[in-house]
Amino acid sequence: MRAPLSWLREYAPLPEGTSGRDVSEALIKIGFEVESVDTAGGEIDGPLVIGRVLEFTEAEQKNGKIIRWCRVDVGEHNNGSWAKDSGGDDTTSRGIICGARNFAVDDLVVVALPGTTLPGGFTIASRKTYGHISDGMICSAQELELGDDHDGIMVLAGDDLVVGADARPVLGLGEEVLDIAVTPDRGYAWSVRGLARETAHAFDVPFTDPVDRAVPATVGDGYPVRLESDGCPLFVAVTVTGVDPEAPSPRWLTSRLQQAGMRPISLAVDVTNYVMLETGQPLHAYDGAKLAGPIVVRKARAGETITTLDDAKRDLDADDLVITDDSGPIGIAGVMGGETTEVGHDTATLVIEAAHFEAISIARTSRRHKLSSEASRRFERGVDPGATYAAAHRAAALLVEYGGGQVAAAETVAGTVPAVSTLRLDPELPGMIMGAELGADTVIDNLRRVGVTVVADDHELAVTPPTWRPDLRDPYDFVEEVGRLYGYDRITPVLPPAPGGRGLTRSQRSRRLINTALAQAGYVEVLSFPFLGTGDLDLLEIGADDERRRTMEIANPLSETQPLLRTTVLPGLIAAAHRNTSRGLDDLALYELGSAFFAPEQAVAAPRPGVDRRPSDADLAAMDAAIGHQPRHAAVLLTGDWQPPGWSGPAVPADWRHAIAFAETAARAVGATIAVKAAERAPWHPGRCAELSVAGRVIGYAGELHPRVVEAAGLPARACAAEFDCDALIELAPELGTVAPISSHPVAKEDVALIVDQAVPAAEVEAALVAGAGDLLESVRLFDSYTGPQIGEGKKSLAYALRFRAPDRTLTDAESAAARDAAVANAATTLGALQRTL
Repeated sequence: MRAPLSWLREYAPLPEGTSGRDVSEALIKIGFEVESVDTAGGEIDGPLVIGRVLEFTEAEQKNGKIIRWCRVDVGEHNNGSWAKDSGGDDTTSRGIICGARNFAVDDLVVVALPGTTLPGGFTIASRKTYGHISDGMICSAQELELGDDHDGIMVLAGDDLVVGADARPVLGLGEEVLDIAVTPDRGYAWSVRGLARETAHAFDVPFTDPVDRAVPATVGDGYPVRLESDGCPLFVAVTVTGVDPEAPSPRWLTSRLQQAGMRPISLAVDVTNYVMLETGQPLHAYDGAKLAGPIVVRKARAGETITTLDDAKRDLDADDLVITDDSGPIGIAGVMGGETTEVGHDTATLVIEAAHFEAISIARTSRRHKLSSEASRRFERGVDPGATYAAAHRAAALLVEYGGGQVAAAETVAGTVPAVSTLRLDPELPGMIMGAELGADTVIDNLRRVGVTVVADDHELAVTPPTWRPDLRDPYDFVEEVGRLYGYDRITPVLPPAPGGRGLTRSQRSRRLINTALAQAGYVEVLSFPFLGTGDLDLLEIGADDERRRTMEIANPLSETQPLLRTTVLPGLIAAAHRNTSRGLDDLALYELGSAFFAPEQAVAAPRPGVDRRPSDADLAAMDAAIGHQPRHAAVLLTGDWQPPGWSGPAVPADWRHAIAFAETAARAVGATIAVKAAERAPWHPGRCAELSVAGRVIGYAGELHPRVVEAAGLPARACAAEFDCDALIELAPELGTVAPISSHPVAKEDVALIVDQAVPAAEVEAALVAGAGDLLESVRLFDSYTGPQIGEGKKSLAYALRFRAPDRTLTDAESAAARDAAVANAATTLGALQRTL
């Protein structure tokens, strides 16, 4: 919201000498974000004057652009450049090239003469272009930093304007304008009225409210209006007749519109826009001669369409709130009017609409049609229904004053101002929440300053928010108002003492250990958005019955292509890898540690407890059940080389071993051991996929991605990945700080080679050895795998290093050999293994 300082001063008499910077600092202290304080045209230097267009010729250029060569009278600054260029002898003008076409002969325009420096350091010079000398520039509002409009140049109006005079006072240049980023909950601040009220609070000066009329009881004598939807509780219609259609907008009004970032169009439009900026109440003016029958506010019907003021034909939705007459829809309520009743150059009778619409309805309609307007932005943030009547009459009075005509005595007020709820507030609550000693008098005074009606009753306050503050809905909203007016800078910050015996939880410490270990091992952490679409799961070839298809849909997704919460971390890693490889970075080891989200098997409605107390244990349990299972997953994606080629040897490609090592590294960091065995699971390559388990519980998978997945994702060939449940790993790991006892006795080493069928996984052989060896076995490690004619067709030889140790004595050769033989015997019994002797 852009607000000129002089406009704020009309309703908040600031102390003499108060600058825009002073106002900015004061507003920031009470909770507003002031993005900038601009001086309109502050960078302009040199002769900027008023000119009159005497004539022009149009010519189409080779590039298709149409330009105008204009003869412009700039008073005492005329130098005859038009005559010199055209071969004539007229010295009462200048020749200027202009690409805009929104002006006519005799229009008054703003001319920057040669030597003028415009915002951005652009200096105007006399130069030849398009075959003529352009001796100056006719300016637009954007070029003078008076607004964002660059569709055409500025056309001035006023009988008191003098050709050749300085244009700065006319344009209001030098005016300080505050640009304020208004948060969505403070819709009242999208008006000069609201900002002036806050400015008055900040400087402790009286506030004069421009809304000086209360909404009367229902009246139906004016233009007939019928309300058929709860989405419009109040509609005011005021008729102005006999308006001069050609009457120009006053210069002061157009100047303020431009300073606020809006383009002047016509008196009727300018007045409604001005009153909207002033009061915050959006208005709409209908051409009374084009209305057919009563105005009806209702929901749209199937098949209805409307052509809006932006010349776009729109198909209406059944949830759209529309304004209609006997001809059908004539406006999308709170968003934009229709062209059938648009005010034109011959409109003499205006019906002014000032209505209140439900915020949620307008917000949804605006987004549905991808149509955001100044009106919709205000309605969806909350507009004061108490300002509708006063705003309509304010606009009518301006139309009468500057356009002639008369306000019709009969008017219509359909509906009423929605009732405002009264809440009970403990006067000690603000001080308790803020940690400041605030008396009841201070609380009451600050609440009344923002318009809250306060009635003290025993030890409680009955507080009723004003109609312009729909955001004040619970006790803590009122606490915030007291705090910001009291001054956050006056509250002494106190660091709460940390109670003894607390700190990071086991899960937090374990995750830190895992992250550190993975980073030190050479894996690079990335963070991605936790969203995906069904296309991401299709790319991974995840089956319809896979639990990863049990997704939760987001109510308001950031992207239509990713409306779901992720059930696997891999899509984000694939996107990150694709982005890197497309830029020539092929050697990647990217990992992420983040949450996955699984919908509950049966939908459960979550309770919505109030904010005045802690939710009960039952409420918390019900909310947990409603949001489903949310484990933290760890995943890695590997492409290219793990180690590049160099003088020390050839390249080491990143493969399935590094994917499995990713999980093993994480497990070692928390003292757990990963067991690996062959498995099949999408999106991994069948036969090149490993199942990861801890203490017999499967926690994830690792291996080489399926070639189809690699190709579809645009990844380098033989890309590998791993993903496991990090929460499950931490749960199954021993308690942190647990240290296995160290024996002072020597280890006994035994090696065995077993011949098994090639289909038998090495992990099963290892498990059989462990089960048979007994408690003396300290470790087992596969160190060789061999196939050949000596072994036999369809067989393989697996060699394991067995290490035995007793905690209380040195093992004899017989004891270690017996344990070895027991291990081999168990493998022979369970898997048919034969001990290799050659």
